Amino acid sequence: MACRGAGQMSTRYGKIEDIVEGLDVVLADGTLVHTGGAPRAAVGPDLTQVFLGSEGTLGVIVGARLRAHRLPASEVRGAYSFPTFAAGLDTMRRIVQRGATPAVLRLYDAIEADRSYHTGDAHLLLMLDEGDAHITEATRRIVDEECTAAPAASADVGFVEQWLGHRNDVSALEALISRGLVVDTMEIAGSWRALPEIYTRTLDAIGAVAHTAAVSAHQSHSYPDGGCLYFTFAGRPPAEERERYYRAVWDAGQRAVLAAGGALSHHHGVGLNRSRFVGEALGEGLGVLQSVKDALDPNGILNPGKLGLRSPFGDLPW
Repeated sequence: MACRGAGQMSTRYGKIEDIVEGLDVVLADGTLVHTGGAPRAAVGPDLTQVFLGSEGTLGVIVGARLRAHRLPASEVRGAYSFPTFAAGLDTMRRIVQRGATPAVLRLYDAIEADRSYHTGDAHLLLMLDEGDAHITEATRRIVDEECTAAPAASADVGFVEQWLGHRNDVSALEALISRGLVVDTMEIAGSWRALPEIYTRTLDAIGAVAHTAAVSAHQSHSYPDGGCLYFTFAGRPPAEERERYYRAVWDAGQRAVLAAGGALSHHHGVGLNRSRFVGEALGEGLGVLQSVKDALDPNGILNPGKLGLRSPFGDLPW
C-alpha cells in the first residue's frame, strides 16, 4: 500500500489503490487517522489516496480495509504470437478499450519470450481471465477477435500454465547475480501512444551503457489509456565499477522513459534509488508534495530523504 503496488491480475482487480477502501494511519505526532468508510464519498479530497504511495513519508499505515471479490467460477486462457512488439501493444489497447479486462494480459518481447518459452523471434501474448462464466467467455471472444484481426498466430496455451507455475521463481536472476552480473528490473507506465517509443528508446539507452549484456521488456498491466512496461537488464562490469554501472543504467533508462512521456514508476514505488528523478517526474507538483510533508511531519522524521523530499538530516549520499 505504501508503494502503490500491483498484483499480477490487476487488469481484472485493479492496483492496490483500487482495492483499499480505507486506512488507519499514525501521523508523526502520534495521531491515529482513519480514512474511507464508504464506497464513494465527496467530503473533500480522498485522504486514503494521500497516504497510498506516500512510502512512509506522511504517516505509517497500521491498518486497512480491503474490497473483496467472490471466488471465480470460471477460467479461460489463450496465447498468441506477434511479429512485432508494437503490434502486440496495439492489440492489447484494442482489447481493453472494448471493455474486456482479462485478469492476466502479458506481452513478452522476443528476447523474454524466447528466454522463457523458446519461441524464437516471436513476441508472445498470454491471456488468462477468471470470474463469472458469461463474462470470461465474452472476454475470450474479444481477445480472440482482436488477435485474429492483428493478425497474430495462435500459440501454445500451455505457456499460460507454465507462467502460472514459475511466475514467482527468481532463481534464474539469482543465478546470474551469483555469477557476478548486475541484474535488476525497472517498471514504468505510459499511454498507449507513448509505449512503443518508450520501449525502443529505453532499450537503446540501457543497451548503450558500457558493460550491458542484455536488456528486454514485457507489458504486464493494461488500462483503457495505457499500461506498464517492465524492463529487465543485466550487465557484467568490473567489480570496482558495479555501483557506477548500476547508477548509469538507471540514469539512462529512467531519463529515456521520462523524455518519451512515461511515468517514473508503475508499482514498485520510488524508495531511494529513484528519488533523484522525482523532481523531473512531478515538476511543480513536488513543491505541493513537500508542503503536505511539512504540514504532517514538520520535523521530517518520517522516512527522511524518500520521494525526493527534503531531509533535515543532510543530503543523501547518492
